[in-house]
Amino acid sequence: MPVIKTYSEFINSQKEEIIDKNWPPILKALWFDAKNDWHAAHDLVDGSHHKNAKWVHAYLHRKEGDEWNAGYWYRQAGKPFPEVSLQEEHQQLVEFMLADFD
Repeated sequence: MPVIKTYSEFINSQKEEIIDKNWPPILKALWFDAKNDWHAAHDLVDGSHHKNAKWVHAYLHRKEGDEWNAGYWYRQAGKPFPEVSLQEEHQQLVEFMLADFD
């Protein structure tokens, strides 16, 4: 799998059947989420104490429709409850994680 640097490259990577094993769990979670595998994404961040994992965890519960649980995880991550669409937040998360991974 080629090195992913941009959100569009990340989205294009959805065509692959397997994920890059070198990616950190947080980025893998976002990849599985983009492939509509909420449970695999959640399993990768559930129980993590990393602030960025808590942010992804919050996003996943927001996507699930559980605003109360999402609010808890946004507070744990030190993030406000977003006023953007889920797609926009997903892009923000991926871009942030790609920059952090680089």
